[in-house]
Amino acid sequence: MGMFDMMDISASGMTAQRLRLDVISNNIANVNTTRTNEGGPYQRERVIFQESKDKKPFSEYLSSRSKPAGVKVVSVEKDTAPFRIMYDPTHPDADAEGYVRLPNVNIVTEMVDMISALRSYEANATAINAAKSMISKALEIGKI
Repeated sequence: MGMFDMMDISASGMTAQRLRLDVISNNIANVNTTRTNEGGPYQRERVIFQESKDKKPFSEYLSSRSKPAGVKVVSVEKDTAPFRIMYDPTHPDADAEGYVRLPNVNIVTEMVDMISALRSYEANATAINAAKSMISKALEIGKI
């Protein structure tokens, strides 16, 4: 594994987590949106990740010149969970019986996902800083 491969792996993780945070923010912003351009209430979105290279045992990466895997975003999918239903006959989007379909966004779930994405982003940033420190120390050894 090359010295900069560590940074490439962490950078791919940071990019993926940044997109995940954007999607979570969009979900939170639309928690009360009952009417969209597609019709109906807003539907929660979620990010699907995948390893960006073929899976190999870690030992092969240590003994070969092959590049280790990172992560990539495969897609952003709509969540198929049912919409929330609320009785409010005065709401402009209420049906004939007075029920309003609300987005399938749970604010608690979104906050937990946001904290998880932030921690993953921070862990990747820490890994990049550790790699930079190791490279710096290796250059100092060469000076002696």
